[in-house]
Amino acid sequence: QAQLVESGGGLVQPGGSLRLSCEASGFTFSAYAMSWYRQDPGKERDLVATITSTFGRTNYADSVKGRFTISRDNAKNTVYLQMTSLKPEDTAVYYCNTQFLAGMGYWGKGTLVTVSS
Repeated sequence: QAQLVESGGGLVQPGGSLRLSCEASGFTFSAYAMSWYRQDPGKERDLVATITSTFGRTNYADSVKGRFTISRDNAKNTVYLQMTSLKPEDTAVYYCNTQFLAGMGYWGKGTLVTVSS
């Protein structure tokens, strides 16, 4: 049974940094591209960053380009999101997922990031 567990969120001041982690289990992690998404209450979930399975190519939303870095450790079945120069508008619940799980409607619990002074 597939499972995604996000962690690393918290309260941080504007300009600060956080590193999110997402540990996957129950599927062949290394075979799938992984993405981070975020969602504000009452709004749709937005794609933040994606990393491919084999070559680790990355793509970012324009709003986070140059500030966020996605990476993965296939030996640990974990994907990371390093966030720097955080802004209040980055406040959201952050989720990781892969396309096939999202298509099945599965999402983890997410991790809350609050950027505030």
